[in-house]
Amino acid sequence: MKILNTSFFLIFSFSIILLANLLNAKDAKFTEVNFKTSDNGNICGSLFGKGEKGVILAHGKVFNKESWYEFAEVLTENGFQALSFDFRGYGKSKAGKNDTALELDVLGAVDFMRKNGAKEISVIGGSMGAAAVLNAAISAKEGDIQKLILLSPPPVNNVEKAKGKKLFIVSKEEALAPAVEKMFIKASGTKELKLINGSAHAQHIFNTEHKKELEDTIMKFLKSY
Repeated sequence: MKILNTSFFLIFSFSIILLANLLNAKDAKFTEVNFKTSDNGNICGSLFGKGEKGVILAHGKVFNKESWYEFAEVLTENGFQALSFDFRGYGKSKAGKNDTALELDVLGAVDFMRKNGAKEISVIGGSMGAAAVLNAAISAKEGDIQKLILLSPPPVNNVEKAKGKKLFIVSKEEALAPAVEKMFIKASGTKELKLINGSAHAQHIFNTEHKKELEDTIMKFLKSY
């Protein structure tokens, strides 16, 4: 009975997330785009706004590009161009030669935004997306990515090689918090760590009473020099 209850809870939770994403997408103003990755993947995204400062939004495992729509509009209201995309295997996005090379999707998004007029690029990732962002920043060329905002990233090897200014965000009471703090210590360059009350994981923080604190923290970092 316990296993059945757990399965029902997971299915119910995912259904709520998908419903919320559909509601977010209903009134959002964006252009549907797609771009290629270096291993010939085809990634589908939604492009919001215009401007020389671009922000890429990389979703977590139980989310998709629509999960970022509400925050993407916050970004455009603050003068940023925002790109939310589905990782390979999500939505209509297709993998290239490597099914699991999510960092190539991030790097493809960076290249797309630069071609679309963005001169300064920041990348925000949640959980799985945050790990992909870190791995992309490790293999990227110096200057390709200016800022990384990492919501509850799982452990990533060679984090000290990740380029760009970094903001690590994690809830104080979530199980991943100690690992995130260790990565923060190991990371090189300009970096910040923000601990948020509660136990919500990554993008789930947007669905708590700490939503405004999270948004304000991110915006402050994006607007900093």
